Amino acid sequence: MLSTNYVVAGGFGRTPLAEDDLPDVQFHFVPGYRSHRGRLVEWGHGFAVHTCVLRPRSDGEIRLRRQGDGVTHEIDHRFFSDFRDARVLVEGIKLSCRILGAAPMASLQGREILPGPGVVTDDEILACLRAGALIVYHPVGTAKMGVDAMAVVDPVSMKVHGIEGLRVADASVMPRLIGGNTNAPSQMIGEKAARAILAA
Repeated sequence: MLSTNYVVAGGFGRTPLAEDDLPDVQFHFVPGYRSHRGRLVEWGHGFAVHTCVLRPRSDGEIRLRRQGDGVTHEIDHRFFSDFRDARVLVEGIKLSCRILGAAPMASLQGREILPGPGVVTDDEILACLRAGALIVYHPVGTAKMGVDAMAVVDPVSMKVHGIEGLRVADASVMPRLIGGNTNAPSQMIGEKAARAILAA
């Protein structure tokens, strides 16, 4: 289990709903038995392909609330609050099922667990997604940079508006999710902030 980085291959695809001829889904291929009970992994042999929407239109929300004498936060991803995301993910799941059902995969003799061999129609796939869809750890935008009324961070200095001596330099400053992984762009955001600090 500790001999792999968990995602051994990836890919991008276009569903019939893709706009501007750009990929609208991303796949992560995993050499592990994906739990059908909501756990990250379970003992057993298997493989999986995780499918995600590259440019979601749904906006989540973070709220602060009192808890005893302190304050905690609540995160509501608000998946599918823009129904276009649901439609893209349904098409992405159908595409991933076609990939796993293709002839080169036949020798692995995999038995479909999720969404399940009995889940066929768009409505059935959507019901499965509504019950168990998760993030792929690329959340952004909780402190977006910009100059509009909703902006938190200055796009040049990376300083938080109205708070002296505080900068933010991670994916939270991205106004929108990029069409891919956030690691490399986050490194470049850190580089931008470092240069701003050195120039101050």
